[in-house]
Amino acid sequence: MNNERYKAGLEVRREVLGTDYVDNSINNANDFNMDLQKLVTEYCWGEVWTRPGISRKTRSIINIAMITALNRPHELKLHIQGAITNGVTKEEIKEVLLQTAIYCGVPAAIDSFRVAQEVFNITTDLNGDK
Repeated sequence: MNNERYKAGLEVRREVLGTDYVDNSINNANDFNMDLQKLVTEYCWGEVWTRPGISRKTRSIINIAMITALNRPHELKLHIQGAITNGVTKEEIKEVLLQTAIYCGVPAAIDSFRVAQEVFNITTDLNGDK
């Protein structure tokens, strides 16, 4: 494990997903899944999310589309919250999900709209709306 890359990944992961969520994930890891936590933190967050080529906002938009395509609602909920943290607006999330309806299928988009609404119901967007 590259310790510097892990530390950088941990910092970005906490900034995007929230310290409580990340620390809880790591602290609750066990012998079976701790290697996965290390892998995700070092390579996903430390190697890719720290790259200068595109903004965190753009990375969040891409993730919403990909996670919708993969139909992973738990991860989608987490990444919609992270997208809001990264400056993606409710309107932009709607547009991404409409785009996914065409390219990923309407059922995937319907599920993703439902998940997004759950997040919006508990999160204040940039306009102060619930």
